[in-house]
Amino acid sequence: MGAPFDISFVFEYFVKLLPFVKTSLFIVASSIAVGIAVGFLVALPRLYDVPVLKRASQLYASFFRGTPILIQLFLIYYGLPELLKLISIDVSKMPVLVFVILAYGLHNGAYISEGIRAAVKAVDKSQVEAAYAVGMTGYQAFTRIVFPQALAISIPILANIVIATLKDTSLAFTLGVMELTGKSQTLFTMSRHMIESYVALALVYFIISFVLERLFNFSERRLLRHEAPVAKEDRVPMGRKWLNRKLKPADLAITKGGLANDA
Repeated sequence: MGAPFDISFVFEYFVKLLPFVKTSLFIVASSIAVGIAVGFLVALPRLYDVPVLKRASQLYASFFRGTPILIQLFLIYYGLPELLKLISIDVSKMPVLVFVILAYGLHNGAYISEGIRAAVKAVDKSQVEAAYAVGMTGYQAFTRIVFPQALAISIPILANIVIATLKDTSLAFTLGVMELTGKSQTLFTMSRHMIESYVALALVYFIISFVLERLFNFSERRLLRHEAPVAKEDRVPMGRKWLNRKLKPADLAITKGGLANDA
């Protein structure tokens, strides 16, 4: 049994966990950078419909999206060095953090590739055709027309991936990386105040996630600041107001051929 709950330990552990925030954030930032690079390369064959590479990218995305991140960590940390030994490459002395970042980067790359593909396809093709009509090259059309809009569309997706990665870093301690969760484990092992340690850990994760969410919301608003505002009558009613709305007689009028026309 653990020691009786003491709120003072929550604040004490909270302060002790703060120095390890930088390790978790470094893993998040590095793995997202790797994921963006990998995701872009994986998305290209599917965007341009390259036959063989398209199948390979689909297989890659399916594997990393369909298997737990913990198994991926173990496969890359224990399996990759063994595979590289077959071609006389020894990576056994590399820091554990490198394998952790690689694992999270490949994992994120699968999700980011889907986000890139969806965001690019969400841009109306007529805009690209109009860009070609005024004499823009393919590169100019992508950088000036497609990319800014696709970036704004992909911000919510990227925000979800970043926050999910932050929470997934709690598994890095299984390989010996001393990040937030790993430090939390050592704190309650020495004092037996397990609940206080986890409460403090939850607070740290919540605060970081809240700040990241606000930053992404601000970025999204900045990128969409030139979009035309949606008129009030064009908004889709949601929630209780939609359920409790009063139907007009025209909405209930039915003819033999179906719903009556507004006219």
